[in-house]
Amino acid sequence: MKSLYLSFICLLFVFSCKSEKKETPQKTKETELSIAEKIANAHGYKQWENVEKVTFTFKVDRDNVKSSGRSWVWFPKSDSIYMKSGSHNIKYSRRNLDSVPTNADKAFINDKFWLLVPFQLIWDSSATISEPKKVESPILKEKLDMITIAYPIEGGYTPGDAYDIYYDENYLIKEWSYRQGNSPEPSLSNTFENYEDFNGIKIAIDHKKDNGNWNLNFTDVSITLE
Repeated sequence: MKSLYLSFICLLFVFSCKSEKKETPQKTKETELSIAEKIANAHGYKQWENVEKVTFTFKVDRDNVKSSGRSWVWFPKSDSIYMKSGSHNIKYSRRNLDSVPTNADKAFINDKFWLLVPFQLIWDSSATISEPKKVESPILKEKLDMITIAYPIEGGYTPGDAYDIYYDENYLIKEWSYRQGNSPEPSLSNTFENYEDFNGIKIAIDHKKDNGNWNLNFTDVSITLE
């Protein structure tokens, strides 16, 4: 009888433990996204893993003078690149830059940066990104959030440069200021306008100065998915 009583007590104890465990489910801790990730995602970064080919033409129009620009075809997964600029046609891979003219690759890095700067916030791991703050934007004079991405003083084609990036409540970039060598005053400020959606990736087609007579823009843009 005593043995039966002890067995009954043990069963109650086991049942109590199981019930208690069931009533306290484990909570999954979600990692908070960084500002850089939120900006990149707002521009379609999650779609990037599916991108097979990117084509675009980089142009700078001044006053009534239309630029012919530089045209690019880029295969990101192999980092193969085709460039056409005037009478120059170059094909190369960024995995082997030994025989590539430096100016050609420097032009690609520059033009790609303008096209996909929201993604560069993720890709450029050597750069530092400041905490956001609310400021008045230089051109539109709107109250926007701003972060600064600053590059190390060594390495890359433009070491030590900094960019102040102004974005709205939806984390879309509206303006930026380029500060050469991280100088206190901007070397260039311009807008991000006329966003278009290319297979889920949002790209600002026009980038204008405040005087309206200068427009860095993209034409022939296409993004091909796998």
